[in-house]
Amino acid sequence: MSGIERVTLPPGAWLTSLLGLPGMGPVRLRNQLADRTPHEAWTAILAGEGRGADDLVRTWASAARGVDVAAVWSRHRAADVRVLLPDEPAWPPSLLADPEPPAVLFARGEPAALARPRVAIVGTRRCTAVGRSIAAELGRDLAEAGICVVSGLALGIDGAAHRGALDGGGAPAAVVATGLDIVYPTRHRPLWEEVVAGGVLLSEYPLGTPPERWRFPARNRIIAALADVVVVVESHATGGSMHTVEAALERDRLVAVVPGSVRSPASSGTNGLLVSGAVPVRDATDVVVLLGLGATLTGHSALTSPAPGGDAGTVLDALGWEACTLEEIAQRCDAPLGPVAVQLAGLEREGWITQGAGWYERVR
Repeated sequence: MSGIERVTLPPGAWLTSLLGLPGMGPVRLRNQLADRTPHEAWTAILAGEGRGADDLVRTWASAARGVDVAAVWSRHRAADVRVLLPDEPAWPPSLLADPEPPAVLFARGEPAALARPRVAIVGTRRCTAVGRSIAAELGRDLAEAGICVVSGLALGIDGAAHRGALDGGGAPAAVVATGLDIVYPTRHRPLWEEVVAGGVLLSEYPLGTPPERWRFPARNRIIAALADVVVVVESHATGGSMHTVEAALERDRLVAVVPGSVRSPASSGTNGLLVSGAVPVRDATDVVVLLGLGATLTGHSALTSPAPGGDAGTVLDALGWEACTLEEIAQRCDAPLGPVAVQLAGLEREGWITQGAGWYERVR
């Protein structure tokens, strides 16, 4: 690379290559940029004058010598990846005063999706069928109300919320912990592309960045910072969604919680948040009210649909909100297995329950 090319490359190019160095996360990058421009930070690292432990500084210097900054920049441009900087109009305003802002955001899709009110819907990957259904309903109804649904495109609650938002015709925002060319989890590839087509996909990491455990808590702080309200649908006592809650509270974001069964491990964290004073929400209308937009939703009763009556209602009441076998439900109804199985099949067709591996679970 010639000296002229070095001068003409924009700051985003140097930031992109800096973030591609081994182990260069957001905290370490901020340290490199404390009193240096991105170009100056790159030059210092090449000279072995990066800021960090000696072995890490040597690793960075060695890796940087093999990087063609202009080629890395061209690769991102060719992949239609936008590189957003804090001084640009497309930068999300809620990140400007953040205590741990990303130095750069990589984007596919349309960042203008974030210009509307934003609600983060988060929760456990190991969710129940009920939790998945609620997340999808919240995502759909909020999207229909013109709200941007933000989440992390993970398995479980995140993916269900994004699927619901897309079904509701919304423009969701997803924040991922890999490069925008590394789909994780791989089974969500179609969902990633739908989010790109309808909303925006964001990361603070350049192309080629693989999933590593430490990147996910860092990603969660951005989800919390982008949101006006964070809604937790299901969460175990520990895990990524609780990291997002901590980040939201540090940023004075309102945290709301969908109550869950006291017997469900998937709701142990959410119910604990309620005990600690988090705001309970039942449906999207409650969330819209928290946003200060008034009760504007129509067309969906979300989490509180009237239950069927007659024999179907009796069977549904016997099932309750815990996963049960056919035998357990029949025993509670004091009825033969055959008629109970017929009612369960009808309830499943109508979307009230789901079943798998011999267990039935209510989802509405």
